[in-house]
Amino acid sequence: MIVIVLAQIMMIFNVSTLQVSMDAIAGSLSTAATTLGTAIVTYALVVAALILPGARVAQLIGSRRVFRASVGLFGIAMIVMAASFDETMMIVAQVLAGMGAAMLVPTLVVLVADNYQGHQQAKALGWLGAAPAMGIVLAFLLAGTLTGWVGWRAMFGLLALLALALLKFSDKLSAARRPSHVDIDWVGAGLAGVGVVLISLGTSNLASWGTLLARPDAPFAILDISPAPLMVVIGVFLLQAFISWSRRRRSQGADSLVALEVVAGTAERAALLSIFIVSALASAITFLIPLYIQVVQGRGSFETALSVIPFSVASFIAAITVVRLKSYLSPAHIGRYSFLLVTVGLALLGATIRNDWSHSMVIFGMAVAGFGEGALVTLLFNVLVTSSPRELAADVGSVRGVTNNLATAVGTAMATALLIGLLDRSVHFELVHNSSLPDEVTAQVDLDSIAFVSNSRLERALADTSATSEEIAEAVRINTDARLLALKATFFALAGCALLAFFPAGALPGYIRDPAKHGAANIKDEPHSTASSPA
Repeated sequence: MIVIVLAQIMMIFNVSTLQVSMDAIAGSLSTAATTLGTAIVTYALVVAALILPGARVAQLIGSRRVFRASVGLFGIAMIVMAASFDETMMIVAQVLAGMGAAMLVPTLVVLVADNYQGHQQAKALGWLGAAPAMGIVLAFLLAGTLTGWVGWRAMFGLLALLALALLKFSDKLSAARRPSHVDIDWVGAGLAGVGVVLISLGTSNLASWGTLLARPDAPFAILDISPAPLMVVIGVFLLQAFISWSRRRRSQGADSLVALEVVAGTAERAALLSIFIVSALASAITFLIPLYIQVVQGRGSFETALSVIPFSVASFIAAITVVRLKSYLSPAHIGRYSFLLVTVGLALLGATIRNDWSHSMVIFGMAVAGFGEGALVTLLFNVLVTSSPRELAADVGSVRGVTNNLATAVGTAMATALLIGLLDRSVHFELVHNSSLPDEVTAQVDLDSIAFVSNSRLERALADTSATSEEIAEAVRINTDARLLALKATFFALAGCALLAFFPAGALPGYIRDPAKHGAANIKDEPHSTASSPA
């Protein structure tokens, strides 16, 4: 299990190191900090495009062989990253890392299914689900420390050594028997891959390119329409075409890229929907909190790492302990209670967040939301894995991976759109009703692209205008108030989204598992005892 968890953490470290060492890497490679964002997006898109065929590759040549190949490829990517001397080499490294991760994500689920059964499997899935939360905290702290003391290349060098160690200890993993025949559906792979990439790109750029009409930052426009919503629509269309194509292949007796049986039942679809919702909410939280720390408080990367600890630690604790509750509560009940915890945590953040992150209620709100999120991660993962035969574990892993990837893009985009939209409305309202700022001053500021910026950056921008010191001070006050209001309203909106997931979570299985029977289902006093009857 240590080998499997460390492989999951290795992937988390790569992206987290890019995030926490952004300024240092940009300076060393003589490139803009935004190029690091391009590298992260490139990695995510490669994973999104290749994760579904990656599951079939695991079945084709065996999970242990794929584990070794993907870890080896990831290790090579880390060596290339550590030796990078320009932005092109960095992008190549992230493409290689994305290819390795796309095969590794579903393979880890297969390895858990092959090496563990019953209650041990549930615990193993809990550790695998908790690994990202633990990895984020460790990555931010370790990468931040190494970047300051030794340099950012040292962290990627350590990841290459970790990959080498995982290769050495991979002999401990049991190799499952491969199916007699595996056919990779390349047409389905193309439809799904392009569809997922378009949805991810479109949702990630809704705020900057425009939610409907094209903004100045949009790369192109079609009849003044932003490309972002068009990408989302085309992406959804391609995913629907992929599902239709897969059903057609199955009806003809051919293999589909993904076994649709893993989401055939009501409980499985409820689990997948819940995974999407909680992953989107988690990505929104982990986007907003660092933004709040860096922009509102002007803190550095190390303080930013500390700020996410309450959420991540609570998520980790819940992920590895929620398995014990399955002997007393049904997945439907645990899912509903967990979504309520996320709702309460987000509402607390919206009600208590101020200009001081260390406020006890803010920390408590993050911990409550993190506990609910961590419980859901393990619970929903368990529902999907235990509802499908062992031979479909790769399909479960790939479907979960694609869902997480899409949810991350949607959650970040949703948080950004809410934040910028509320900030824009608040600033314009203040300017209309505020006589302290004359029209000649506001005319010198670009109000068509309101951004979430720090007070110091705003002061520097206004210093080049005709604004007096009093007018600059008033503009800073407006920015401070509008920024905080937008943050609070965004957290309340996210709390509402979490609450709306309460009833869909009732469609999760209504049974309680008897630990004495090692995972066999028992129906015990459940008013909604069938998975197909949402409560």
